[in-house]
Amino acid sequence: MNLETARIFCDLAELKNFSRTAEVHGISQSAVSQQLIQLEIGHNVQLIDRKKRPIELTAAGQVFYQASKEILERYGRLTRDLTALKQSSYQIRLAAIFSIGMYTLQPYIQKFMSIYPDVNLSVDYYGDEEIYDKLLRGIIDIGVVAVPRRDRYIEMFPFENEPLVLACSPAHPFASRIRLDIQELQGEKFIAFGKGVPTRRHIDDILSRYGVSVRLVMEIGNTETIKRAVEINSGVSILPTPTMRTELANGTLKAVELSNESFIRPTGILIRKEKFQSKAGQYLLGLLRKE
Repeated sequence: MNLETARIFCDLAELKNFSRTAEVHGISQSAVSQQLIQLEIGHNVQLIDRKKRPIELTAAGQVFYQASKEILERYGRLTRDLTALKQSSYQIRLAAIFSIGMYTLQPYIQKFMSIYPDVNLSVDYYGDEEIYDKLLRGIIDIGVVAVPRRDRYIEMFPFENEPLVLACSPAHPFASRIRLDIQELQGEKFIAFGKGVPTRRHIDDILSRYGVSVRLVMEIGNTETIKRAVEINSGVSILPTPTMRTELANGTLKAVELSNESFIRPTGILIRKEKFQSKAGQYLLGLLRKE
């Protein structure tokens, strides 16, 4: 069996139609049938139940389909890794969500560049879903996200646990407080991350765990705009401390510790499983993992 035959069989299994499969591959319908027959004769099994409409895989066909998909996926990873080896070994493509890339990552990048000054380290900022997608497609080498989720094709390593604090305007009554019970946020005007943002779900879970219902006045997709809204006293928010360093130094925001527990936003380093990393890439990964 060659790889093209495996692709044709997988498409036939998914499209459940000989003519559509033929169109996808730019061949005749009879050529698709011949490929299928050769597979069945070669393995002495029936792979497709041709009597059913649309066609269905037999039990043997299901096994063959899963194995073929795995082979094609593995071959795809192999070709991407070989392509990466042909490209300049002095380029590393790193992507992070903005709030981590702009603040938490900077000391690590400076340290890396002091050791590998000749390496072209590109750092881009994307949303978390885009980072997962670009990592799986081989467009980036390393990703850094907040509240990382598991993926069967991605290996995740813990990065920084960023402390979460209450952020408020200096004009807000909470600004004079050093510590605050999270229960005191009940009914407060609250500026939240946008729906679907992992940090939003994480903070919502914290509030729910303590039975706190805030009065949602804004939903904003990025940390920078949230800070601007809090500065003008439109409401309070819960933010990672590293993202507020400039505002705290300038006195435009106040950070109040939540006394119930040490609330944190977990962050993670992502790489695609079985992805080749250059020596410099391995060093950067080890640096981020504090090895």
